[in-house]
Amino acid sequence: MPLLRTTPAFIEALKTMGIETVEHLVTYLPRAHEDLSRMHCIADAPPGEKVTVRGQVSRIALVRTRSRKVIVKALFTDLNGDSAEVMWFNQPHVKRMLTEGDEIVLTGKVEEEGYRLKMMSPQFERAGGRPLVHAGRLVPIYPQHDIISTKWLREKMLLLRSVIRDLPETLPEEILREEHLLSRAMAIEAMHFPAKPEDVTHARERMAFEEMYRIQLASLTERQEWQRVKQERLKIPMDPEVIKAFFRTLKFTPTKSQKIAIYEILRDMEKDTAMSRLLEGDVGSGKTLVAAAVMANVLAYGGQCALMVPTEVLARQHAETIARMLVALANDLAKRRDKGEQVPVLHMPSVALLVGSLPAADAAQVRQTVATGQTDIVIGTHALIQESVTFADLKFVIVDEQHRFGVEQRLRLQEKGSPHVLTMTATPIPRTLALTAFGHHDLSVLLEKPGNRKVIRTKVVSPRDRFTVERFIDQQIGEGRQVFVICPLITASDHEEMAEVKSVTREEQRLKESFPQRRIASLHGRMQPKDKERIMRAFKDRQLDLLVSTAVIEVGIDVPNASIMLIEGAERFGLSQLHQFRGRVGRGEHQSHCFLATTVAQAGSARLKAMEEHDSGFMLAEIDLKLRGFGELFGNRQSGFSFDAFQEFLQPEFIVRARRAAERTLGEKTFAGSTLAARL
Repeated sequence: MPLLRTTPAFIEALKTMGIETVEHLVTYLPRAHEDLSRMHCIADAPPGEKVTVRGQVSRIALVRTRSRKVIVKALFTDLNGDSAEVMWFNQPHVKRMLTEGDEIVLTGKVEEEGYRLKMMSPQFERAGGRPLVHAGRLVPIYPQHDIISTKWLREKMLLLRSVIRDLPETLPEEILREEHLLSRAMAIEAMHFPAKPEDVTHARERMAFEEMYRIQLASLTERQEWQRVKQERLKIPMDPEVIKAFFRTLKFTPTKSQKIAIYEILRDMEKDTAMSRLLEGDVGSGKTLVAAAVMANVLAYGGQCALMVPTEVLARQHAETIARMLVALANDLAKRRDKGEQVPVLHMPSVALLVGSLPAADAAQVRQTVATGQTDIVIGTHALIQESVTFADLKFVIVDEQHRFGVEQRLRLQEKGSPHVLTMTATPIPRTLALTAFGHHDLSVLLEKPGNRKVIRTKVVSPRDRFTVERFIDQQIGEGRQVFVICPLITASDHEEMAEVKSVTREEQRLKESFPQRRIASLHGRMQPKDKERIMRAFKDRQLDLLVSTAVIEVGIDVPNASIMLIEGAERFGLSQLHQFRGRVGRGEHQSHCFLATTVAQAGSARLKAMEEHDSGFMLAEIDLKLRGFGELFGNRQSGFSFDAFQEFLQPEFIVRARRAAERTLGEKTFAGSTLAARL
């Protein structure tokens, strides 16, 4: 059978796939393999299963039906002498490609019809001088694009097999030897032409290791560059008395995880190289408290702090919370000092807010006080990274919900003084992946939640249960509680397939009509910042009973009296995002509830059931990873991570192997991920 031709159209299609050289083509790897290595006889072919049979073809005929369809019919006889009728529909070229007596290999299903056996439109190729390409082996299945089919790719790989063996090596020889890995050429050839399943396993391990190794190498190089400059000004001594005094002002005892994280951060900040640490914690685990404690230590020593967050609502909330904590600490120390106690000196902190909606004159005043050192702590949004913002002595930077900022935006803030940097995320990252996605950071993890918070009761709600849930919500409002309602859309969609999806504007109107005695408002991303702030302030001050919102409330909003979260179209959100929504309630003394309302009965019920069964964001993140992949969980743009094809290798031991290999390459003296490795 002649090979499929390569026309200019194929060349153009390859270019759109990023394939412009022979090396690009042979490194385009299969996504899976189908085992067609076993040759069956027609008589023993399992009914309904795809099989491969070998034999001769005869009685080839072209038949036209009354509806002018074309059928190619032939008789196929296997090596045992058993026969089956073979038919190809609307493929007249098959008649030209086969001749009487040809020995061929068919791949398809053998079906019984009466007393006859049939094969309908099987794949075929000649059995003869050259190796079988589409059958008789572990057949590679490639990602297809436009006119580039998996069949076309198999045939081109066969022509280029000898070229594969000349591919240059891309890993150091000592790593291949120490990690017992295949060479690059051997691995790629095994992916295209495996002799047995184990060949695929070893080849995938090699390719996955290289992917992981390069990610780790890039992360370590980035951190080396970040810590290249040693500065005495960066050394901030840890003052345990400041931290003890800070803890005394709290109404609860910090968790063990919080104390460990504070110690790890302060220990890093005693060095003359800039810290780069990720603080990872579930919703409500107390990351803000950790940040405030570290800020207190910085202010006691002398220096400025900056906190960048993704939204103005969150910036204002953080400004209030952190200012309250540090003012309470300064007052407590002053009172003790007045009583003659030997306590650290901490002046009354100056906390400023810098956000886009701030009037020009006020923003200019804030920038001036920050530049002259009159402001100790500035909290804001992207406004912090404007060129007009300068610092007198920036020692410590915190980036909250760091995955919402691009790498360049984070670097622009860091470059305003080469400070120590702490990034925080409330999106629980499976710890098997944290070192992969954020390998340029050291890692601190908050495992517990402070206080004795009650577990949020979570229930998946189908459309038929809607009335019962809304009566319960109305009852809870009557008892003084407040409610969040989350909708996937801001306004109703005109698309037919989106007609049933709830929108903020329509749902707000419906709820006002259904509950005219309740105070209801809405919040979404298209609103002006001042309007968002007004609505959130009213909700927090209990001037509203129910707030209908989009995902804008996903991060950081703290309303202790809100005890019910109703998420419309819950099947449209990932588990990690649903967990973030759920974390907006359960912050007060009352029992909280989260209802996951589906658009249609049973929609996403198997996946959403995990929300009913698990309260841990880390567990849900692991489940989300398996269901949606790494890119969906973190966003490939932010992480630069493209490991979905090799997810079976996302295991702690494998990641640590690649990390250590990268460190050996760079001549690292210590294993930077040792803390994480121990926890893994």
